[in-house]
Amino acid sequence: MKPLTPRSATRRQFVQATATATGLASLAGSGLSAQPTGKPLASKTLKTDVLVCGGGCAGIAAALAAARRGAKVLLVEKAPFAGGIITCVGLPYFDGIADIKDNRIVVRGIALELLSKSGVTKPDATHTARHNPTIGNSFAFKLLLDRLLREQKERITVLFNSFVCAVNSANGRIRSVQIANKDGLVNVEANTVIDCTGDADVAAWAGAPFEQNAEVQPLTLHFRIGNVKRVGNLSQNCRAALAKAQAAGELPFYYGPGVMFLYHESEVYIHGIRVPANPTDAADLSRAEMQGRADAWAMFQAWRREAPGFEQSYFIEAYPWIGVRESRRIIGQHVLSEDDLMQSRRFDDAIATGCWYLDLHPNKTVVGSANDFDPKKVQPNPYDIPYRALLPQKVENLLVAGRCHSATRGAHASTRVTVTAMAMGEAAGLAASLALKQGNSPREISGVVVREALAAQGAGPFTVFAPTDEAFAKLPKGTVEDLLKPENKAKLTAILTYHVVPGKVMAADVVKVKEAKTVQGGSIAVHAMGGKVMVDNANVVKTDIAASNGVIHVIDTVIMPK
Repeated sequence: MKPLTPRSATRRQFVQATATATGLASLAGSGLSAQPTGKPLASKTLKTDVLVCGGGCAGIAAALAAARRGAKVLLVEKAPFAGGIITCVGLPYFDGIADIKDNRIVVRGIALELLSKSGVTKPDATHTARHNPTIGNSFAFKLLLDRLLREQKERITVLFNSFVCAVNSANGRIRSVQIANKDGLVNVEANTVIDCTGDADVAAWAGAPFEQNAEVQPLTLHFRIGNVKRVGNLSQNCRAALAKAQAAGELPFYYGPGVMFLYHESEVYIHGIRVPANPTDAADLSRAEMQGRADAWAMFQAWRREAPGFEQSYFIEAYPWIGVRESRRIIGQHVLSEDDLMQSRRFDDAIATGCWYLDLHPNKTVVGSANDFDPKKVQPNPYDIPYRALLPQKVENLLVAGRCHSATRGAHASTRVTVTAMAMGEAAGLAASLALKQGNSPREISGVVVREALAAQGAGPFTVFAPTDEAFAKLPKGTVEDLLKPENKAKLTAILTYHVVPGKVMAADVVKVKEAKTVQGGSIAVHAMGGKVMVDNANVVKTDIAASNGVIHVIDTVIMPK
């Protein structure tokens, strides 16, 4: 070892040289690492029951659902906080929680829990003030998610600032997922992996089939401008200013103006940026991030110059990264189609309800054309999302949730939104916990069982056809006593869930249908004639009794599964 002189040596050099010469990994009390610089730390291995990759809308619901049912969960998220689009991109909408036509809540469970704990609605609400309510404070929402995660600290380990970077799979099973963070490269082994990355990174790297259109919906960076006065026709003035900026070559693509007053009467929130890009290509995504920031500043400058009310405005902030609408979609056990949505097709293994319109943003590459977007807003009635849409092909211990689920591009235009992603995440987390308890893989778990478990914990809403006491008295003697025996639990469950229909169906709606799919999986026949309604062989004798999780209609006969 070359001697170190006081003039040429530093304390760090002395310690490192001494450690190298003596073979010691570190020197006690030095406060300095003896790890050679420029080399990655050695990998370590973590083991868990459920690994959730991505802590956005789907991931937070998946992690909470799995942990609350007893599973050990590791949640990995690239941001330093959870929540995804709501907290990171700055879009505080709960899109998909309520039917656009009447603001009736169609998704409950964790999504409604988050909304109610944010003070926007009540936990037992049946309707929202608007179809896509907003949370008023993104930072408060971050704190709420932190609190819910800490409440499960015995079961949930959270790793923020962590990126999934590789998947080790063999024989149709994920052996480990590699993540990168301040610990270096970490291998994670899990019984079940839930891909909530949005881009289906884990599924794609594990060898699961997927689709990705050559042209995907454009990316959007959201930003805010303060001290704006509401002068004249603000929307028209903003649009004219953007058109002028574009004609001058200052702005390639834009939408709308996309100007909304969400937080304060003088503060506008902007979602007008549209950047064509491939979100799964690192270089192209980086280019889009820079283009988004440039476009945000160009819009601000144009409005300050040209739009009345913006003369004294100032740029508050752009959000941490650009928002992605579409990338990879897995090819699952069922590919949810646009026809499935428009026909409100029912599935035995329905685990979530969607209701958003077909919101497909064009990704045009001709300068000046991205602002032509005028959605037709094709509006389906609330529809089912089957469990099979969360199950990739060829990988047995993997679930996906969020916008990378199995759907055609047309269907995905509706199913990709915030609350629908949360509902899928909750179902995936619950399914992972069931797989753990049964010693099975997610694909071996019945979607009907997942649906029933969601129903049992109140993820409705539901419509219950409740027999009267007299209806039970009409059953053959000993029937009830026999059903209550432990060995007949499955039969009793089937009968009870046969009386329950997903969704809140009011009396005015009942008379419009001929049959309804039940939670049990079978269908009940509905007959309406002369002001009277029958379900199967039972008469409806009382209607529209409000319940915390739906509505009750009273019937005079116990109906039995066919």
